[in-house]
Amino acid sequence: MKGNIGKPGAGICPLRGHSNVQGDRTVGITEKPSAEFLARLGERYGFTPPQAPGHAAIASMQAICTGQARALICMGGNFALAMPDREASAVPLTQLDLAVHVATKLNRSHLLTARHSYILPVLGRSEIDMQKSGAQAVTVEDSMSMIHASRGVLKPAGVMLKSECAVVAGIAQAALPQSVVAWEYLVEDYDRIRNDIEAVLPEFADYNQRIRHPGGFHLINAAAERRWMTQSGKANFITSKGLLEDPSSAFNSKLVMATVRSHDQYNTTIYGMDDRYRGVFGQRDVVFMSAKQAKICHVKNGERVNLIALTPDGKRSSRRMDRLKVVIYPMADRSLVTYFPESNHMLTLDNHDPLSGIPGYKSIPVELEPSN
Repeated sequence: MKGNIGKPGAGICPLRGHSNVQGDRTVGITEKPSAEFLARLGERYGFTPPQAPGHAAIASMQAICTGQARALICMGGNFALAMPDREASAVPLTQLDLAVHVATKLNRSHLLTARHSYILPVLGRSEIDMQKSGAQAVTVEDSMSMIHASRGVLKPAGVMLKSECAVVAGIAQAALPQSVVAWEYLVEDYDRIRNDIEAVLPEFADYNQRIRHPGGFHLINAAAERRWMTQSGKANFITSKGLLEDPSSAFNSKLVMATVRSHDQYNTTIYGMDDRYRGVFGQRDVVFMSAKQAKICHVKNGERVNLIALTPDGKRSSRRMDRLKVVIYPMADRSLVTYFPESNHMLTLDNHDPLSGIPGYKSIPVELEPSN
């Protein structure tokens, strides 16, 4: 519709993630690693890796709620606040046997203590990471699949702070004292860790040499080179049947709410109360809707309304948000937008895509009523 496909210099710019999320996936940090990756990992380190899939975020929370999982180790993040239905998830988190948070800053999840809870403070990426061989650099992958080195320049906040690599290696060494992996040796020089990544993942050939070039290097992306890895050798497109393809919308809810982040926000961290791209300043208790939708709902810009989440069969639930300020915005009719993570509780843990496990944060059926 926008003319972004089928001509030179155009495209839909699909992103696998941001904030090095896709970089983690690239080097095998996933709940469903491929058989090829597991084989190469086992060959490199001389062991047989577990073959059964692990848990993604939603499945992890469900395992905690049912008691199947008894321990939680978080490498950063604000696990509890990012989850749907966080009120229901809070109690099971406090009933865990063990919770370990490796973090650079305190957050809400740290207050939900298990029977045994530990916070392991670590260096931030902006801080100098000094190891036995000298100052270290880590690597990150950006949204355009560029991999480059990142080296901290600030004095560490504390002399006893360890790096994330050192913490992981220390846990591994303590848990597996007879391990064939020389954990301490790897942490002394991160080039050695990258050598191991190169040995397991062929696309990282000459890893250490390439990250020393200004700007780093670009990972191979067949689609960007117009090489289609399909049976037909052509680009394949999958079209949805529309909004009602989502089972939770099958009863034809009049309003569907999506959650978004503001300009002054990074994931669950809210740095300020402004959202300048959308013209909102000093507030987050708002709901965006089109002018036409506001007229249909008999509300005006600046008025206060309540939102009530609906169950899968279209009935009103106990999940609600009260006294949200209406903001008229150029957007699709029938759609409402509120801020993440304040509105996470409007979604249940069960409302997620069955294949990817991604919560339905962009498709929450709701009703709207005026606030008294």
